[in-house]
Amino acid sequence: MKTLLLAIAATLLFVSGCSEAPQKAEKKDTTPPQPVKGRFALYQMFNAGRGWAPDIQVLRLRSIDMREVRAERGKAAAWEAYFVSAARGRGRMYTYSVIEAEGNLHKGVFAGLEENSSGPRGPVAPFVIAAVKTDSDEVYQTALKKAADYDKKNPDKPISFLLEKIDRFPNPAWRVIWGENVAASNYSIFIDASTGLYLQTMR
Repeated sequence: MKTLLLAIAATLLFVSGCSEAPQKAEKKDTTPPQPVKGRFALYQMFNAGRGWAPDIQVLRLRSIDMREVRAERGKAAAWEAYFVSAARGRGRMYTYSVIEAEGNLHKGVFAGLEENSSGPRGPVAPFVIAAVKTDSDEVYQTALKKAADYDKKNPDKPISFLLEKIDRFPNPAWRVIWGENVAASNYSIFIDASTGLYLQTMR
């Protein structure tokens, strides 16, 4: 009798298991990619770069415009950083992108090839990442206050960013550019990357 009861119980468990509906497949994330702030992207690349050379310093950070991602002023879909290592006497470019795209842009952090580096390049010098205490969205708002009239007359101009340590300023400076890059722009504003204060307008 005991054996019969065990057999019946096992049969019921089997039938119950077979009657369960199959689990639904996990839904894919359909959220469109979002642009990111410059300081966030810089630290992603910096952390990866320290695996290459622990003593790296920042030489340059610039935003990369991507038509595939919705634009948002103060942010960018891709960023490019160039780091230098005094110990290795080398430099290396890194990119951070929110999507895979043309121009050798890969989602996340991607390291370029090493290059010979002799340190400072003309008026541009390397700087420690800790000196960057502001982010691209903050400095854009500061620059916009100074550029209100120009921006009203040019509402469709893209905004791009360049972060460097140039010899005319004591700290690294963000350059908020009305245009795709410095060469294509006739208006840009320097903001101190450490203090967030306005520095200079370039026309």
